[in-house]
Amino acid sequence: MTDHLNRRDFIKAAGAAGALLIGNNSFARATKPPMGRVVVVGGGYAGATAAKYLRMWSLGAIEVIVVEPNKQFVSCPLSNLVLGVSKSINDLTFGYDALKANHGIKWVQDTVTAIDSTAKKVTMLRGELSYDRLVVAPGVDFIYDGLPMLASAEAQSQIPHAWKAGWQTVNLRKQLEAMPDGGVFVMTIPKAPYRCPPGPYERVCQVASYFKAHKPKSKIIVLDANAEIISKKGLFAKVFNETYAGIVDYRPDNVITGVDVATKTITTDFDKIKAEVLNVIPPQRAGKIAQIANLTESDYPWCDVNFLTYESKLVPSVHVLGDSVAAGLPKSAHMASNQAKVCANAIVQLMAGQAPDPAPVFANTCYSYVTAKSAMHVANVYRYDEGKKIMVSAEGGGVSMSPSEKEGEYAAAWAQNIWADTLT
Repeated sequence: MTDHLNRRDFIKAAGAAGALLIGNNSFARATKPPMGRVVVVGGGYAGATAAKYLRMWSLGAIEVIVVEPNKQFVSCPLSNLVLGVSKSINDLTFGYDALKANHGIKWVQDTVTAIDSTAKKVTMLRGELSYDRLVVAPGVDFIYDGLPMLASAEAQSQIPHAWKAGWQTVNLRKQLEAMPDGGVFVMTIPKAPYRCPPGPYERVCQVASYFKAHKPKSKIIVLDANAEIISKKGLFAKVFNETYAGIVDYRPDNVITGVDVATKTITTDFDKIKAEVLNVIPPQRAGKIAQIANLTESDYPWCDVNFLTYESKLVPSVHVLGDSVAAGLPKSAHMASNQAKVCANAIVQLMAGQAPDPAPVFANTCYSYVTAKSAMHVANVYRYDEGKKIMVSAEGGGVSMSPSEKEGEYAAAWAQNIWADTLT
């Protein structure tokens, strides 16, 4: 893995060429390479990493085509620092050109509208593609069944979730900057599981850090649907109570039951709370593509997979990666990257007529910044359990004793490394 990433090597302007037009379906008719074609839907951490390693480990014998609607990659890790004003969204925005050029990956900037797993065909707005194997990395979608008033784009412009880094992150930062000193920021946390990062408790710390420096009379009310802090509990509780004493009011077991968008008033089973700035993070499920491809059961929001290959248990020859996977494991960028590598290796073996690795092992590390410079982490090692047929926690993990600026440097280096590994 690259030790340090020079962003100039791969960051591109928003207008850079990213689309590979396929209106004439030239890909679908093209001659396939020796091992066949893999289509990857989604260019996030999981999809981009899978595409890269499929090309590398097949020595170019597998044709890889990525379908991604966005021109640029925006990192969820570190996006909370945009709210703490120590980062800008531009610091977290990158182009795909180096990834495509370095590995011979074909790229389609388009939106998938249908997947026919029987015909092995992906349909997009501007054409279609055939595949031998399909990888979908759809991220998360939001569940608005209990909060229909927040489903529209107009409502989300007033009450952003900012859970997918990008324009909503910038919008939330602008709202915080415009809020008068002495105002109240209310943030809700859904029941787990949810995508992380951006981590909710890190977000609380970043907003608190901004308030402490620039709006010291302001307060944060955190309405957590979970019974307690569910990640780095002792560390975050100490930071809330000591570093941000008098700023953070953390309230567990608070499920929101309604929102008045016009007045930014939130209702729970216990109270009604009015906010100057309101950040509602909705419950989550597997992304839209997983739903289109029938990769989820009607009564369960996540995708069941074979953890040796990440092939769907419902649809053959379709592999699912990242946040959409029903794993009981963190829905993190580091986890998505490692799943992508296991999957890429398995697909190369399967397409060569070989068996996949029977005992995959990988680690996951999640850093959380509690100030602009200080961070802490939790790490775990995961091994495949042949009896349970799942990845289970193994020896080798750990958690920080306390936040520190040294760990902040480690977190920054971790981000540089994973960006380089994913995008170059």
